[in-house]
Amino acid sequence: MNPRNIDIKEYNYPLPDEKIAKHPLAQRDACRLLVRDPEGSISDHRFDELPGLLGSDSLLVYNNTKVINARLRFRKASGALIEIFCLEPSAPSDYALNFASTEGCSWQCLVGNSKRWKEGALEGAVTLPDGRKLKLTAERLERNDAGSTIAFSWDDSTVTFSDIISAAGEIPIPPYLNRATEASDSDDYQTVYSRIEGSVAAPTAGLHFTEAVLDAIDRRGIGRREVTLHVGAGTFQPVKADQIGDHAMHSEFIVVSRNLIEELAEIASSGSKKIIAVGTTSVRTLESLYHIGCLISTGEWTGELPQWYPYEQSHPLLNTAEALRGLADWLRTQDMTSLVASTRIIIAPGYDYRIVDGMVTNFHQPQSTLLLLVSAFIGPQWRLAYDHALAKGYRFLSYGDACLFIKPKNQ
Repeated sequence: MNPRNIDIKEYNYPLPDEKIAKHPLAQRDACRLLVRDPEGSISDHRFDELPGLLGSDSLLVYNNTKVINARLRFRKASGALIEIFCLEPSAPSDYALNFASTEGCSWQCLVGNSKRWKEGALEGAVTLPDGRKLKLTAERLERNDAGSTIAFSWDDSTVTFSDIISAAGEIPIPPYLNRATEASDSDDYQTVYSRIEGSVAAPTAGLHFTEAVLDAIDRRGIGRREVTLHVGAGTFQPVKADQIGDHAMHSEFIVVSRNLIEELAEIASSGSKKIIAVGTTSVRTLESLYHIGCLISTGEWTGELPQWYPYEQSHPLLNTAEALRGLADWLRTQDMTSLVASTRIIIAPGYDYRIVDGMVTNFHQPQSTLLLLVSAFIGPQWRLAYDHALAKGYRFLSYGDACLFIKPKNQ
C-alpha cells in the first residue's frame, strides 16, 4: 500500500463530546486499559494491571520530555491581550542552552490576536517564586509560514528563561478539551518521569504511570529505558487534505543515547526482548532510528528524517540490526554519546515496523496522524478496538483511558 493515496476519511469514527475526558482520574493508574493481544482478542483491564500483562522479556521505552509553560500573555497599553505560544527554540536552537539563557533568547512562536500587535515591543511583569519582580520584553523579529520569531529579554541576568516561563507561562492543554487551563493541569499534564524540558504537549500515554506501577514493573524484571522527543503543537494538527500525500508532517526534536541504540541493535540481532513503546512519541522516536541508520549507510543523512523516506524505492532496506549498528558506529566516530536529530516521519498503513513490538497508547482523534500510526501497527482491526471502547464507555483522548496493543502475529 502506498500511504500517499490513503483517503483520511477512511479513518473517521463518531466521537461524541461526552466521550472526551476533560480531566484525568484522581488516581492515574485506576484508568481503564484495553488490551489487544497478537491473536486479535480484546480484553478489558485496569492500568495498574499493566506490569502483569507484560512479558518478563519486555523492554519498556518511554519519553522523558517535560511540558513547558509555553503560553505567555502580554497586555498592551491599549488593553489588547496578546498571547505568545512558544513552539521551539530559535537562538540558541539547542533546548538546554535556550532554557539556560540569562541574557535573552528567541523562539519560533504562534501569536494570538496578532492583528493587534502591529509594531513595537510587548512588556510584562514577572513575579518569581522568591518574590523578586522583573520585566519581560517580547519583540517580533520576523513573520514566516510557521508563525513568528520572537526575541525575549529580561532585566535580571541571574534569571534563566526556564525560570521565566515557569513563573509567567501557562501549561498548554490540548485545544480539543475546550476549556481553560486550570491549576491542577500543572501536575496532571506531566508524566511522573518527566525531566527534560521542551514539549508543548504531553506524551499522554505516560500520564497513566505512577510510582507504584513503575515499581511493579521493576519487580517483574522488566527493563525501562528513556528517550526524548519534544512534542510540538503539530501533534494536534488536523489532516486537512483528502489524501495523506498532501499532508505536511511536523518536525520534532529527538535525543537517544548511543548506549540504548547499541542495546536495541543487540536485541534486534538476538530477538531476546520485546520492545514496548510508551506512547506514539516513543514509537516515532524508535522507528526513526532504523531509517536514520539507513540514511547514514548511504551517506545521505542531513540531520532530519524526511517524511516519506520509509516508503521510497531508493531505501536500502537494511535489516534492523545492521541499521542500528551502523548508527551507533557513526555516533562513535563522531565522538557523540547521543543522537540528536529531528524527525518528520509519518507512520501510516503500508509502513513496516522495524523496532516496536508493542505500544501503550491512548485513544486518538478521528482522522489524525496518530490514528494512522495505530492502524499501521494493528491493521484495520483498529476500528474493532475503538468500537469496543466506545460501546464499553472508555474515556478518550489526552486525559482518557489507555490501550496496550501487541504486534499481530501475521506481521
